[in-house]
Amino acid sequence: MKNLFLLFFVFVAVQTNAQVKMPALSPTQTFTQDFGMGSIEVKYSRPSMRGRKVFGDLLPYGELWRTGANAATTIKFTDQVMINNKIIDTGTYAIYTIPGEKKWTFILNKGITNWGTNEYKESDDVLRFSTDNIKLKVPKETFTMQIANITTQSCELHIMWEESSIVIPIKTDVKPKLKAQIEKALMTDKKPYYQAAQYYNEYEMDFAKALTYSQKAVEEKPNAYWIWLYQAKIQQKLGDKAGALESSKKSIEAAKKENADDYIRLNEEFQKTL
Repeated sequence: MKNLFLLFFVFVAVQTNAQVKMPALSPTQTFTQDFGMGSIEVKYSRPSMRGRKVFGDLLPYGELWRTGANAATTIKFTDQVMINNKIIDTGTYAIYTIPGEKKWTFILNKGITNWGTNEYKESDDVLRFSTDNIKLKVPKETFTMQIANITTQSCELHIMWEESSIVIPIKTDVKPKLKAQIEKALMTDKKPYYQAAQYYNEYEMDFAKALTYSQKAVEEKPNAYWIWLYQAKIQQKLGDKAGALESSKKSIEAAKKENADDYIRLNEEFQKTL
């Protein structure tokens, strides 16, 4: 009976301990950033300095690093991108780096199930290039990755820890897919005139065509003050200051009806540039 009681106590103790969750020293972070016509997802573990000297000591210069802790750091592209003038197809890749005092090597690799660097194979590299080690003015206690400086067709992957950082420019070409969508939609009953004006103005730089579509857009929506202002800016690019002023006045008139004070202010500032 005594032995049965002891076994029961051990069983309960083991079950209780199994429910204890300790804080991770290198917690995992996953973030997704919409970019271009797709998205970028990064998953990595984040070690901290905790009083240690990192680069050149904990992580020796010139040696392969998993770029984080624990499982492989991964980056997923849902649309084709370009990095260092090389096209990267959709899919998930492991990120490896080789830190250096002045230069780092950035690597995209197929080994997304790897743990650490022991399973790394250079033959699985998809991309490898050297980039500057940019010294941070304020040290990063915790290893950090982020997508920054985002435009419609470019962004940057920032990798930062201690006083070191690297910047990886990423580009995409949205024009072919966007143009195909615009042209297909223009063949339907509900035509995207405003979006077509935006496309030809911002991507094709065909201001005359953009103006044609903006004019059709305001014909359909004469109280759309935001389209009137957009049209005014296109007319300004075409050198038609009188037309731009007239469109801007119509934008203000429509904005007043909707109490859109921000657009009244934007138009007043715009008119000063004519």
